[in-house]
Amino acid sequence: MKIVFFGTPQFAVPTLEKLLAHPDVQILAVVTQPDKRRERGNKLTPSPVKTLAIAHNLPLWQPERIKKDIETLNQLKQLDADVFVVIAYGQILSKKILNMPKLGCINVHGSILPQYRGAAPIQWCLYNGEQETGITTMLMDAGMDTGNMLLKATTPIQLLDNAQNLADKLAVMGADLLIETLFKLERQEIEPIPQDNSVATYASLIQKQDYNLDWSKTAIQLHNQIRGFYPNCLTTFRNQPLKITAAVPLNSAYIHELPEQVTEKIHKIPDLSTISGQPGEVVSIIKGLGAIVQTGEGLLLLREVQLTGKRPQSGWDFVNGTRLTLGEVLGHS
Repeated sequence: MKIVFFGTPQFAVPTLEKLLAHPDVQILAVVTQPDKRRERGNKLTPSPVKTLAIAHNLPLWQPERIKKDIETLNQLKQLDADVFVVIAYGQILSKKILNMPKLGCINVHGSILPQYRGAAPIQWCLYNGEQETGITTMLMDAGMDTGNMLLKATTPIQLLDNAQNLADKLAVMGADLLIETLFKLERQEIEPIPQDNSVATYASLIQKQDYNLDWSKTAIQLHNQIRGFYPNCLTTFRNQPLKITAAVPLNSAYIHELPEQVTEKIHKIPDLSTISGQPGEVVSIIKGLGAIVQTGEGLLLLREVQLTGKRPQSGWDFVNGTRLTLGEVLGHS
C-alpha cells in the first residue's frame, strides 16, 4: 500500500513508526508543518514527525499553506498514492487534495466521534470530566472532523490521567487502529458510517484565559481543568504567577483511585472533614505531600507546582521552599 503521511506533533509519531515497520506499506513522502521558533533562544525547531522522517530518509515537504502551494500539489498528484494518512497535521486540506488518493484521506482522531470534533479533543474531554475516550478513524471530507467513521477503539480515563499521558496512550491506540483500518478498507470489509451531527460537540483551540484557575469552582472541576490543560494552568501566589501542574480532589468518591502513598498520609489526618476556609485558602499541609487548598466545594491537594523561572516541583518541596503557612490565599493579589 502506497501512502503519503501528513502529521506534525508527537501524537502522530507512533502511527508513522508503525507504518514504517509494516512490510506491506510504502511511505512515499511525509508532509508536516514548517519549523517553528522556540521561545527560548528563538531557534527553529523541527516537528517530531519531521525528525522521524529525516531519520528514515523520507521525502519531506513543509508548505506554509498547502492549499496554495502549486509545487506541492503537483508532486502529491504525481505520487499516485493509494491513501493519504492524516494525523494532527495542522492545516485544512482542500477538496482537490482529498480527492487525490485512490482510497481517500484517512484521519486518526483523538476522540469518540462525533463527540469532540476540533483541535483539542483530549484536553476538553478531560476538562469536562469524561470517564471514557478513544480513537476514531474516518474518511475525511471538507468539514471539520465531519467525515464518515470507519473504526473506533475506546479506553477508560483514570482520575490522575492528564492531557500528556492520555495523548501518549491514545497515540499508540491510534497506530494500531490505523493499520487495521487501512487493510480492512482495502479489502472492502468496512462500511463507512455517517456521523450524527445532532449529537456532535466541538473541542476548540485552547485560549490563554482557559488556563486561569477560579478557586470558587469545585475541587473536581479544578482538578479536571489542571489535568486537561496540563501543564499550563495558572493562579497567583504572593502576587506572582504560579502554575499548578498536578492536583488531587480530596473527596470520598475519588479516594479509592488515588495512589497508596497519598491515601496513607490522608488517612492519618482525622479532622480533614472538619477543615474549611475561603476559596483559594491553604487550610492544611500534609507532611510529605503538600498544601491542601479550599475550593468552592471540597478540598484540593497540590501535588506539583511550578514557580516562574523554576522547574516543576512536588507540592511538599513547594511548601518547604516557600515556607508556606496556613491561611495564605492563592489567586488573590
